Amino acid sequence: MRHVSAIVVTAGAVMVAGAFVAPAQAAPARDAAAQAAPAAVTLKTPTIAAKGGFVMNNATGKALYTKAADTRRSTGSTTKIMTAKVVLDQKNLNLDAKVTVQKAYSDYIVDNNWASSARLIVGDKVTVRQLLYGLMLPSGCDAAYALADKFGTGKTRAERVKSFIGKMNATAKRLGMTNTHFDSFDGIGHGANYSTPRDLTKLASSAMKSSTFRTVVKTKKTRQTVTTKSGGYRYMDWENTNKLLGGYSGAIGVKTGSGPEAKYCLVFAATRNGKTVIGTVLTSTSPEARLADAKKLMDYGFKK
Repeated sequence: MRHVSAIVVTAGAVMVAGAFVAPAQAAPARDAAAQAAPAAVTLKTPTIAAKGGFVMNNATGKALYTKAADTRRSTGSTTKIMTAKVVLDQKNLNLDAKVTVQKAYSDYIVDNNWASSARLIVGDKVTVRQLLYGLMLPSGCDAAYALADKFGTGKTRAERVKSFIGKMNATAKRLGMTNTHFDSFDGIGHGANYSTPRDLTKLASSAMKSSTFRTVVKTKKTRQTVTTKSGGYRYMDWENTNKLLGGYSGAIGVKTGSGPEAKYCLVFAATRNGKTVIGTVLTSTSPEARLADAKKLMDYGFKK
């Protein structure tokens, strides 16, 4: 409408002055396009309660959000992601191999106040696959102990556990987790169990390449049939501690964690419209806060 008005005014000027006036020139096409284009929307960086956070595009590895992403912190039971990865990396792994539950595993739960339990019963025979469910859903420290005992090497249980933790650290080094060290198989550390949001995200991304791992960590609840000491059977019912499952559209995992020093942690992942974002929050203030933190970061990641 601006150009039409200009032409009318110019025509009037010709009539009054009786002189020739050249027609107004049209605005350059790029100016018109710029006027028509909507103003860019600035994406606001989320504020989270956690002391550390990181989220990335799982396909490209591009960082989408960072907050103290390389600061070392206690990891709680998010450590169990590495426990599962070491098991799943074993050559010729038989997921249906049976493991007999030892008294030492249940005693460990009793002796450690912060130890969460899969409620394994001494004498029962459970498969490696079932132990992975017990490890990742109810976050069973007894299941973690059983797996470390099974897949470590050595003549004694202590030697096997030490060997298994050594494999955890070797895997961390191989993955380039330069700010990570494990001194336990379950996150109940002894002064030297730490990682960072970036490193744990890197670990989770690698672990998610395993179809078995993906299947386990996206499971909300499961009922497993295990063999009793007497040869009978019993049911074990396990529910996932990760409330993102069923509570956030597209959530596919991964693992919660908590502890006196770790406070509340969560490694998370979700897929929408073919895009997967994956990340970590460490040292959040409550179970509710870590959940809210993760949702904020995934929302932000999907918009980036």
